[in-house]
Amino acid sequence: MKTTLQHIAARAGVTKATVSYALSGKPSVSKEVRARILAIASELGYQPHITARSLSTGRAPTLGLMFESIANPFYPEFALEIERAARARGHFLLIGNTDSDPEVGRAFLDRIAGPLSAGVVAMAGSLHVEDVKRVAARGTPVVLCLWEDVGHPPGTPCVTVDFGRAAELAAGHVFALGHRRIGLLVAGGANEMPHARRLEGFRKALGSVGVRPVAVEVARRDTVKDGRDAARRLLGTSVGVTAVCASNDLLALGVLQAAHELRIRVPDELSVTGITGISATKLAWPSLTTVEVPVGEIARTAIDMLVDLVEHRRPGEAPFEVVRSPPVLVARESTAPLAFGRRNTPTRPGQREGK
Repeated sequence: MKTTLQHIAARAGVTKATVSYALSGKPSVSKEVRARILAIASELGYQPHITARSLSTGRAPTLGLMFESIANPFYPEFALEIERAARARGHFLLIGNTDSDPEVGRAFLDRIAGPLSAGVVAMAGSLHVEDVKRVAARGTPVVLCLWEDVGHPPGTPCVTVDFGRAAELAAGHVFALGHRRIGLLVAGGANEMPHARRLEGFRKALGSVGVRPVAVEVARRDTVKDGRDAARRLLGTSVGVTAVCASNDLLALGVLQAAHELRIRVPDELSVTGITGISATKLAWPSLTTVEVPVGEIARTAIDMLVDLVEHRRPGEAPFEVVRSPPVLVARESTAPLAFGRRNTPTRPGQREGK
């Protein structure tokens, strides 16, 4: 039989209302009575009805996380960090996968944000900023996470990391290895360029040493398949490319596939770098040089911001935070000094560079 408030009240010798006040933490119950009620509730295995409690308190006990595609291995890895951070703040997590469909994102916010979650962490790209502001206007906090344009805050609570700096580290790394004929591969589409900041970083690093990229190829989506297709175009039309800097790890893994299909040896004939640092970079053959972003710190910062907003600890303008830990380049087996005219000492696989 399921334990109810009435069972606890009868056992404790108090009213049902007193039990409800004690379990919800209201100050009208003495410490001694609350302690007795909590002990009895634990002994009887009482489980509160989540929906009923959210209706009575006006606040759901969970937080939401919304991202574009669970097929992208970055998001499950990030979700794990978000879940740990939420649990550390006393919350459980609801996860929504929009499948890159803004309508699904809007539906998630409308049906989950508020009724079932006290607030939502939404990954940039999973919905439009206007939708975030609309939900926030009705009283449910939404924190936009991994907004890439550091110089232009979106006007809504936001956490970001400097992906431009990450791209600079990647391009600077292959330049230091002697490469001058460098191709760039970025994710984009007909109407948007989600990795525009990373493209700027590549160009900034190369421009500072007087190098222009041999070619810039755009992959339709940030998937391994699209990275492979774009890399085949880049390597098939641009003569003499000795290094490719990809704007994320999935595209870079696609470059490795394309190089294998075209019988281009990595890293002997072609060096390849990625960005983000997903676990698959360690398992690739050869293992992928990448620029890791501080996923754990990003997750903790986003959850701390969201919980503070839920608990009304962040009055005033929408907070905008850039995580303190910088991206870090991890050199592995996919990059090596240029085969001819070596002028630099190679970085040992696994060695970290540049902060």
